[in-house]
Amino acid sequence: MISFESRDIFFAHRGKRAVFVRFVKITYLCVWKKRPMAKGMRYNDFSTFLSKEFSYKVQKISVNAGFTCPNRDGTKGFGGCTYCNNQTFNPAYCHVEKSIARQLEDGKAFFSRKYPQMHYLAYFQAYTNTYAEVDKLRQMYEEALSVDGIEGIIIGTRPDCVSDELLDYLAELNRKTFLLVEYGIESASDKTLQMINRGHTFACTKDAFKRTKEHGIRAGGHVILGLPGEDHEELMRQTKQISELPLVTLKLHQLQLIKGTRMALEYKQNPEMFHLYAADEYVETVIDYLERLRPDIVLERFVSQSPKELLIAPDWGMKNYEFTERLKRRLEERDTWQGKYYEGN
Repeated sequence: MISFESRDIFFAHRGKRAVFVRFVKITYLCVWKKRPMAKGMRYNDFSTFLSKEFSYKVQKISVNAGFTCPNRDGTKGFGGCTYCNNQTFNPAYCHVEKSIARQLEDGKAFFSRKYPQMHYLAYFQAYTNTYAEVDKLRQMYEEALSVDGIEGIIIGTRPDCVSDELLDYLAELNRKTFLLVEYGIESASDKTLQMINRGHTFACTKDAFKRTKEHGIRAGGHVILGLPGEDHEELMRQTKQISELPLVTLKLHQLQLIKGTRMALEYKQNPEMFHLYAADEYVETVIDYLERLRPDIVLERFVSQSPKELLIAPDWGMKNYEFTERLKRRLEERDTWQGKYYEGN
């Protein structure tokens, strides 16, 4: 796409004939014709990313290691993030009273019935999984890696909970095994981050990603689309800020209202603050987002599916894979792809 801006400037010099000079500014909105993704795909998918890292199939197994968060325990606040109820992503085999090794063995037993040849990644998911002393974290991570069939670890955490001491250790670990540090970004707006009680700024997020990259460690991110106050225009601006982060993977998901959260109460008291996506509208929003996103970022997922007994809204009545198939069809129909309108270098 090309836009033009022109202006006329009048010159007269020492009585000589006046001259009109028209300056034309041409602005190019880059349309990426070369797609850096698997053949037949219109975005970089997580399965292809893993297939380049491993010569065999791998599956994540969630671990609940009993952490908390600094905006829960009073260090930076109380109550946690206003949207968060960790019950929404703790599988049945994932109980904090079990050891890490036991949780992983139970997870392996759960998946091996259907996938007997599968290998696994230990996914430290619940709460902030770097929120402890480095010696304690070392013990936990290495307990996970000692379990037969565990080929690496993914660590979910906050950008304000990664010290340089921890990153030094993780850099050592990264040389021995597959490692991905997954940061909860959620929003690029400080106003939104304050409203949802995150307890950190976007500058903190940028610093965490910068230091993680400097240590040679893969970093991923997680963003919620549809937080109160973030309209379509705001989300399109956000794509530039997210693309500037040195992240390898990205998870997107729609805002969901979950029972037992402060946001659920806010919705009850002030429903006009919220815009909850219908499924088709969210498909279009995600595609618009993808078009402006850096084309080499790996998209791990686009939606989250909370247990029905906890979900207030929106309830689309579809599985994650069903949404992804709908998204793929719509990408084809629109003849578009990730990074099509990306404006970076």
